[in-house]
Amino acid sequence: MKKDFIQTILIGFFAGIISGLFSTGGGLILVPAFLYLLKLNPVQSRATSIMCILPMVVTTSFFYSKSNYLNWKIGILCAIGGIIGSFIGSKILNKIPEFILKITFAIFLFYVALNMLGIFSQ
Repeated sequence: MKKDFIQTILIGFFAGIISGLFSTGGGLILVPAFLYLLKLNPVQSRATSIMCILPMVVTTSFFYSKSNYLNWKIGILCAIGGIIGSFIGSKILNKIPEFILKITFAIFLFYVALNMLGIFSQ
């Protein structure tokens, strides 16, 4: 029990650092950690990571705001779209086979990684 407690705190700590540095941590750190280290099922892993993201995002946003890094107009407009999109995504989650979700997410991550490396830049 104590091992699980410490392991879970360390997963959150690592995800928080990644969130602060790169503005990510939920899908990239928490979901795989919940799946493979804590042995949650895929839907529980995604749902639990969503719950964990809110405090990390609020904390990171506060410090980004203090440093004048936030574009409030874009952030608010994107948040409105994100609320609508997350509602739709959570409704269709159980209608898509797990294998398709994994493949789609892997392709998305691969595409983002190539973009970050400048593979698609002109």
